[in-house]
Amino acid sequence: MSCETHIIARYAETDQMGIIHHSVYPVWFEAARTEYIKQAGITYTQLEKQGVMLPLSELNCRYFRPVHYEDEVIIITDILKVSAAKILFGYKVILADQLMAQGSTTHGFVSSETFRPVNLKKLMPDFYEKLQASVIQI
Repeated sequence: MSCETHIIARYAETDQMGIIHHSVYPVWFEAARTEYIKQAGITYTQLEKQGVMLPLSELNCRYFRPVHYEDEVIIITDILKVSAAKILFGYKVILADQLMAQGSTTHGFVSSETFRPVNLKKLMPDFYEKLQASVIQI
């Protein structure tokens, strides 16, 4: 399952050169990831109420072309890998059918009370299976 998130680049996100600053892309990835989780059938808030948080352990981004103020980009989010302990999301930032940037984030599944790793497969088996079924083949 891929998820598309539409974002219009805001003026406050630009740098002195008039392009979207590199630090904005992780924020866009977070918005896209939140939408992906929601489309998978649960909100981040509900996930946390069930005792699971997803702290970031790794972030990567490659920039290919600049995005400018008021450009409407589509962020395509996929799950690249999931295990009982962690999940890897992939992101493609698209503008007019052109790849502008590409990245990934890795998150662990941890207890919202202890911040220690949890086994999502045991704690939330239905949600885990849904995520597992959504993994794309690279």
